[in-house]
Amino acid sequence: MSNYAPALERTRGTRAESLHYAAAALVDSSGRLLASIGNPQLETFLRSSAKPFQAIPFIEQGGARAFGLIPREISQICASHTGTDMHAEAVSGIQAKIDVEEQHLQCGVHPPIDKETTERLIIAGKKPTPLRHNCSGKHTGMLAFAQMRDLPVENYLDTEHPIQKEILAAFSEMCQIDPAKINLGTDGCSAPNFAIPLYNAALGFARLCDPRELTPKRANACQTITSAMMAHPEMVSGFGRFDTRLMQVGRGKLVVKGGAEGYQAVGILPNLTEANPMGVGIALKISDGDTTEKVRAAVMIEILRQFGILNESELAELAELGPVNPIFNWRKLRVGESRPVFELKKEND
Repeated sequence: MSNYAPALERTRGTRAESLHYAAAALVDSSGRLLASIGNPQLETFLRSSAKPFQAIPFIEQGGARAFGLIPREISQICASHTGTDMHAEAVSGIQAKIDVEEQHLQCGVHPPIDKETTERLIIAGKKPTPLRHNCSGKHTGMLAFAQMRDLPVENYLDTEHPIQKEILAAFSEMCQIDPAKINLGTDGCSAPNFAIPLYNAALGFARLCDPRELTPKRANACQTITSAMMAHPEMVSGFGRFDTRLMQVGRGKLVVKGGAEGYQAVGILPNLTEANPMGVGIALKISDGDTTEKVRAAVMIEILRQFGILNESELAELAELGPVNPIFNWRKLRVGESRPVFELKKEND
């Protein structure tokens, strides 16, 4: 646990009952470490927080133009969506444009994250399909990339497939880390995934939101992706979920992408603070995996509050997500609260 620091405690009465630990890095687009929690060099998998980077080569090489993808569809290929009809129909629409079918998806099947959709399917006697998998948009984007390059689609997830090699190269360039130092793993959806230090992931998100030092083609791809995600945050996650809600409240200044096992990343667009006019990336990892996603939301909101990115009005809009939340028992009696217990270690302190 030496890599992590106490981040969020849950109380009962006047006593702390449990404690969640976290590590985080805040880095600007020049590579300067601005602040941290725990060890900013902690190496861990980004999981779905890597999706905006995985879309870069396809967009950079003109994929959106080639297939006529609109911004909400670009947002969808960066998504961990909730499997609603809105999301499934969007993925199906992309597949029609790129001339692939649902059967080409190799992400697997799980019940929709959206409970109402799952219940409706059960009542109707229908089983979920790969279209409703939270990663179906990303996989469809990878299939589109293979189609555009006239490459095989049967093995599009193979690490030796040309599109996966290009994705890895773009990811390493964005995060400024040697590809040989990226620890590869297999994600829940069977796509390759990447473990790197929090510092490098935060740097990648800073450069994604502030691509001033990138080539014009790469910068344009980054701007296409971030503007699509911010314009259509409901496609990235789903109504009421943290990624969507934070981008809605951020109103064009934040790019937000969570991942499994307690990973959360945020990119802050440049020129939002006088103290730091550059873009800033934040990479956060909750040590216990945070299966409810409530801990990372509260901790990230507190990071943004301490960093001066969220104002009082925006914090009020996010109050149901944190940073302080009441704890109620089954009779709706307030018995405690969850609350942050950290202060960012700022490098200029």
